[in-house]
Amino acid sequence: MSQSDPADNQPPGYVPPDVWTWNAPSGGQFASINRPISGATHDRKLPVGKHPLQLYSMGTPNGVKVTIMLEELLAAGHSGAQYDAWMIDIGDGDQFGSGFVEINPNSKIPAMRDLSADPPVDLFESGSILFYLAEKFAAFLPTDMPQRAQTMNWLMWQVGSAPYVGGGFGHFYQYAPFRIEYAINRFAMETKRQLHVLDTHLATNEYMVGDTYTIADIAIFPWYRQLMRNGYDSQQFLSIHEYTNLERWMTMLEQRDPVKRGSMVNRTSGEPESQLHERHDARDFELNREDMVQARGGKRI
Repeated sequence: MSQSDPADNQPPGYVPPDVWTWNAPSGGQFASINRPISGATHDRKLPVGKHPLQLYSMGTPNGVKVTIMLEELLAAGHSGAQYDAWMIDIGDGDQFGSGFVEINPNSKIPAMRDLSADPPVDLFESGSILFYLAEKFAAFLPTDMPQRAQTMNWLMWQVGSAPYVGGGFGHFYQYAPFRIEYAINRFAMETKRQLHVLDTHLATNEYMVGDTYTIADIAIFPWYRQLMRNGYDSQQFLSIHEYTNLERWMTMLEQRDPVKRGSMVNRTSGEPESQLHERHDARDFELNREDMVQARGGKRI
């Protein structure tokens, strides 16, 4: 990207009107699903599976937070965390179906319904879902008050910080219809500041909360893994190699089997063997692998 090429920047002279009106798509990769009003655009009932927890999501960083949490709970022996994960294709506008909007009036993934409660509990916002599951199963949320407070500090930090990474840097660096030097510089600075916050903290902490693995780690991991690994094709631009403590923590979490499984669920990008579009049983992960073996003529992957 040439930051000095005028062709890469919005032409000067734009003056905001006195009153903004929605009279044209905003442009960019997600223009077709952006609108300034809420509510359903079509009638669509959500499917319901056999497990207590029904997850309606997609394998974005926010969606992966929840599927990692669920796989961690199951690995820790919490059988009540069995779940059905249904695909909500945000590119097709599934999040504007009436059934989804009934659970989440904000029309963002993930959304979850806990059928084990009477009446069922509807959940939206990934941070809220993590907190709910941690309290429900008394797991990955310390009872010691200082540790619990630190866990919630970092969980809230992630919830407040990630929009600058995805909606800010990621949008203007990769998805916007043209590149704007000021916008990219503004959000690159904030993204690198966040990376430095994490790297500095992890220099003296094994996990986000000392030596304890918590929902703070689970929440932070998917967003910053995206930046560290392949997100927005920006690794060189952001000098990712500088963040060695963050790399150590990232690699440690990537080696956890529940993290590997959770990262596959509702995923629609990457190698086929890394995708499990829907999850309804623990066996689905092995069936997915067997399907890939057959697709490759019996060669193990």
